Amino acid sequence: MLETSARLLALLSLLQARRDWPGQTLADRLEVSPRTVRRDVDRLRELGYPVQATRGPEGGYRLDAGSELPPLLFDDDQAVAVAVALQTATMSVQGVEEAALRALATVRQVMPARLRHRVDALRVTRVPKSTWREGDIDAEHLLTIGAAVRAREVLRFDYAGRREMAEGPGGQRPPRRAEPHSLVTWGGRWYLVGFDLDRADWRTYRVDRMVPRTPNGPRFTPRALPAPDVAAFIASKFEGHDPYPCRGTAVLHAPAAAANDWIRGQGVVEDEGPDRCRVTAGSWSWTGLAAWFGMFGVEFELVGPDELRAASAELAARFARATAA
Repeated sequence: MLETSARLLALLSLLQARRDWPGQTLADRLEVSPRTVRRDVDRLRELGYPVQATRGPEGGYRLDAGSELPPLLFDDDQAVAVAVALQTATMSVQGVEEAALRALATVRQVMPARLRHRVDALRVTRVPKSTWREGDIDAEHLLTIGAAVRAREVLRFDYAGRREMAEGPGGQRPPRRAEPHSLVTWGGRWYLVGFDLDRADWRTYRVDRMVPRTPNGPRFTPRALPAPDVAAFIASKFEGHDPYPCRGTAVLHAPAAAANDWIRGQGVVEDEGPDRCRVTAGSWSWTGLAAWFGMFGVEFELVGPDELRAASAELAARFARATAA
């Protein structure tokens, strides 16, 4: 049986692995009684972890988000992924340089030597920016826009679109008003998809040209997109036609910013929270698309279509036969 400190770490790791855990299942996994699990949950709460009891036929526990950030527990792959993401965090978002470097130093300091060597082997050269290049994103602007999307609040913002840039400085313009629908990346740039209230039409706005105003406007009821989904809407705006015969969607267990760095414009990335994003991409074959979704080194869920699921199952069986040989 595990000692108390080791058991607490094991319990925390299990609670982070999935949303809900029946109490008896946790007790079986830890080889202790349900009463011991209850005591260990109380100890985690004292340390600042917001563990909630869940109701139901079995009853159980859930690790929720709290008001403060308690110590986190990463496995080896997660720790390396966090360190690599922090090294590349300053590539496209302004205002996070110092915080990212401090966070990287903190993560590296507590890493075991075997992981620290893997992280140190990656050297990212940052070219100093003398000016803010077009395409760079202000981190606060990105957070403000993302919050408006999730809260379903009308966004008020100044915008330097093509027309405004062609006209040049021409006095104070009233702010644009839009019902924000989705925050996405395409071709290495961030875009907001929203319904422009003044033009009564759907628009895409480059985030690097937006300066949000506060406060936001009132809450709104989301409208239906004039397309099957956000990815199809973006593709119709920028591609004109879809060059690939196979197109599918998956949810990656990774932040949208990280997925954007991996994908490099090969698909549409939709932000779905701090550690999840929806990615839609195309390929010349369903098997090729299934393999592409699996190469990023993170957990993912296939959304569809059925052809993509069938190709993934076929690919999994092929790999199983290859490793058994």
